Amino acid sequence: MTVEQFVMAYGAEQDRLRALLPEGFTSLRPVLRINAEVRGGKTGYLEFNTAAEKDGNCGWVNIGRWDDVPFTKDGKKTTFTLLELTISFTGVGIAGSCPAEKDNAGCYYLEDGTFVLVPAEKIDRNKEFCDCEFAWRFAGGAHGTSLGKTLLAIHEEETVHYEKAAFTVGNAAIIPCTQVLGAYQVTFKR
Repeated sequence: MTVEQFVMAYGAEQDRLRALLPEGFTSLRPVLRINAEVRGGKTGYLEFNTAAEKDGNCGWVNIGRWDDVPFTKDGKKTTFTLLELTISFTGVGIAGSCPAEKDNAGCYYLEDGTFVLVPAEKIDRNKEFCDCEFAWRFAGGAHGTSLGKTLLAIHEEETVHYEKAAFTVGNAAIIPCTQVLGAYQVTFKR
């Protein structure tokens, strides 16, 4: 099956991310990531996660995922629309590789009350960089627009201790976006 994958990462206060993470996870960077896919040209998929470590495995922990996501295409622009979120990716015609995640063992997904690590998918295709806009539709939801360049997310030491909060899409989506850090799209066979 042909997969068009779209990835966007944005900066978010790391102390607030720490307060959301489930027991056993440690926040790696002040970042939230939205991955979207068009599968086989007709089915949309989307997931929301944050960089974390558990049991010596660095990667991502999934906060939420959606199947059968409506999407539209208008030239180089692809827009995914959920009740909770709208996100658009517009290819800019510049290809290259993305910053390597040497510490990406994969993504943890909650299955039957337990987080299961799914190994990272190896994609050797060049990516096309994108402009990106997004907005969560929760009261006070994060929103942002890319600057047309890729920015780093660097680990921050704890400065504010927040009370523990539920690990939910709604609680993560209201953490303000400090900046869209980068976005790309890649097409490959799965």
